[in-house]
Amino acid sequence: MVKKIAVEEHCLCPGLENYWAPTVADMPANKREALLARLTDFGEMRLATMDEAGIERAVLAVAGPGVQAERDTKTACRKAREANDFLAREIDKRAGRYSGFAHLAMQDAVAAADELERSMRELKFCGAMINGHTNGRYLDDRALDPFWERAQALDALIYLHPADPVTPAPVLDGYKGLRRATWEWTFETGSHALRIVFGGVFDRFPRARLALGHLGETLPFLLWRFDSRTGPDFYAVKLATSGMCSAEPLSCTINALGHDRVIFAADYPFEKVEEAGHFIDNVPLDAGVRNAICFGNAASLLKLPRG
Repeated sequence: MVKKIAVEEHCLCPGLENYWAPTVADMPANKREALLARLTDFGEMRLATMDEAGIERAVLAVAGPGVQAERDTKTACRKAREANDFLAREIDKRAGRYSGFAHLAMQDAVAAADELERSMRELKFCGAMINGHTNGRYLDDRALDPFWERAQALDALIYLHPADPVTPAPVLDGYKGLRRATWEWTFETGSHALRIVFGGVFDRFPRARLALGHLGETLPFLLWRFDSRTGPDFYAVKLATSGMCSAEPLSCTINALGHDRVIFAADYPFEKVEEAGHFIDNVPLDAGVRNAICFGNAASLLKLPRG
């Protein structure tokens, strides 16, 4: 079993449950309750699952959409700060096992930048997870340039996580099984990332850093088409293995972008952590590549302890 750092591991902090609840409203009650129990646990249940998969350190982040769904900006900013303070206290109890991504109110670019800086400098977080658009505003919006400027200055990793689209995609009408995690979140988040790249964020902020889960939301498979249409390259983007336990897309991602751009994630508790661990331990890879994906790349990228 290879030692691992897992970078897309979800939690919920007090006061944020009502933002998360609509995303699981269609699930059976017993499944919702089980997920909530895991999201709000920072002790033995989470640690036991990590141990089973060989995860030495989990980077914790609030399950979306969090305060990004809040309409009142002041409330969003206050709750984001409270969530980060709560998460920092939980991490401090088990500093050898947990790190954190900041939760940010993207309704206010300057306030989000300030909270990102506070979270990294004072709380020792290693970046931020942003859950899709914020009330219809995507991260390429020029109003968010002050946030990207600060993220670049801090060398912060910005992890873009899926969220429901502004309007449910009409092409999926009548096919509930294709909504959300099956397919809808994939093209919503992939399109969001394309907006960031094609919208010139990396031209304005060339040292900004972006990460996507799910091995890049299918984008590595399509790089030639993007490049052939004069699109900018994707080499500023890091990709995590969350929710993708299959050799073919992993191979595609490595071949398209290089294994140094790939990091391990289990997507706890929404995916089976033991399956993610078993997959990355056994998929055919050179030992050095496996160790880099499982541990070394994330340790370097997020400046995490290697011991």
